[in-house]
Amino acid sequence: MAETKFDLVVVGGGPGGYVAAIRASQLGMKVGLVEREHLGGICLNWGCIPTKALLRSSEIMGILNHLDEFGFSAKDISFDIKKVVKRSRAVAGQLSGGVKQLLKKNKVTVFDGHGKLAGGGKVAVEKDGKTTETLEAKHIVLATGARARSLPGMEPDGKSIWTYKEAMVPETMPKSVLVVGSGAIGIEFASFYRTMGAEVTVVEMVDRILPAEDIEIANFAQKAFKKQGMKIYTGAKTEKIEKTNDGVKATISVGGKTESITAEKVVMAVGIVGNTEDIGLDKTKVKVDRGHVVVNEWLETDEPGVYAIGDLAGPPWLAHKASHEGVICVEKIAGVKDVHPLDVDGIPGCTYCQPQIASVGITEQQAKDQGYEVKVGHFPFIGNGKAIALGEPEGMVKTVFDAKTGELLGAHMIGAEVTELIQGYGIAKTLETTETDLMHTVFPHPTLSEMMHESVLDAYGRAIHY
Repeated sequence: MAETKFDLVVVGGGPGGYVAAIRASQLGMKVGLVEREHLGGICLNWGCIPTKALLRSSEIMGILNHLDEFGFSAKDISFDIKKVVKRSRAVAGQLSGGVKQLLKKNKVTVFDGHGKLAGGGKVAVEKDGKTTETLEAKHIVLATGARARSLPGMEPDGKSIWTYKEAMVPETMPKSVLVVGSGAIGIEFASFYRTMGAEVTVVEMVDRILPAEDIEIANFAQKAFKKQGMKIYTGAKTEKIEKTNDGVKATISVGGKTESITAEKVVMAVGIVGNTEDIGLDKTKVKVDRGHVVVNEWLETDEPGVYAIGDLAGPPWLAHKASHEGVICVEKIAGVKDVHPLDVDGIPGCTYCQPQIASVGITEQQAKDQGYEVKVGHFPFIGNGKAIALGEPEGMVKTVFDAKTGELLGAHMIGAEVTELIQGYGIAKTLETTETDLMHTVFPHPTLSEMMHESVLDAYGRAIHY
């Protein structure tokens, strides 16, 4: 029999849960972790990682379609969607196995089953409807994640109407796809299917796509997607979806008019809701607000000894946010002296469409709404030698500064590899650098990162190459 008494028990083995468990073990705690499905959670198994593998395939497809620009020619270019999906699943499987080994290495005891609060510092582990173990711990971290939100009357059926899970493992390549929602998940799938040859239509309820991004970046992206052949409806409401013999017919209202859209498949990407059900919250003081557990700056709930992290605790719904919250949570429990609450404005967000989008901090409009006087810099990819050499001349870097102090308030980027570049600005925000620090930093040539420097210079009227 496995040990059942621990210093800390984590419910959920996703990027928040397994990181919290490992960090707690490093700090000398005896840790148990309960996971009912896949170690690594949605992110590793059905989200961040396998979608990046799919998008890598579509990126290659995009290059193959422009071989002539690089001096190559090829005939009868084709792809096998089953092999594309198989590679994606293999990547996820490899990393899930890696998480298992990391937990073993750090002496975390893993329990296979559904974890549920049982009162008095206890967690019941259930498998096939039966309680297999009852774990005891002074501290319990809930990291149960979230699931796709559905709209009434348009619930996914796994056949015609997909969630991200079905969209990730198509058995055949659909000829047409309707994506409802234009956040990061919706746009990534729209980009994948369009680049792979499907006709793609995106419907967004608000007046622009990518609502969380800076308006200039969102508008640039929309023009790029339309140029690729996507049809995009903004300020549009999906009224109903009817199944037909060869797919679906969606009725949308836009600009006071009603339109019908037909497609072979629908991908529902209208947000997520926390997995708060059936985890024993009903007999506790834990509060749930709009589908998410309410926590304070140290991830504590209103129930003593119970904490919540990651998607369960609300937006931003990002794996790296969950992991960081896991570390903050257990370090605070362990009494580590230099623990700091999470600064949400310091969390980078990335969307891996073509072109890529990345941002950190607040937008220009948010800065103005918060009362800042701002200085704003821009630099286009077309002005960068490395971007032109790569054959990636479309894109932009935008920086927003406090005009009075020189503080970097936000950075927003669209173009090749910006999901890798954004961390430079992330570090700058964490170190509280000013425009002077960034101007005095030497950026290597020729690199895409030079645009980051030029955008800062441009905010102060000093851009060299623009």
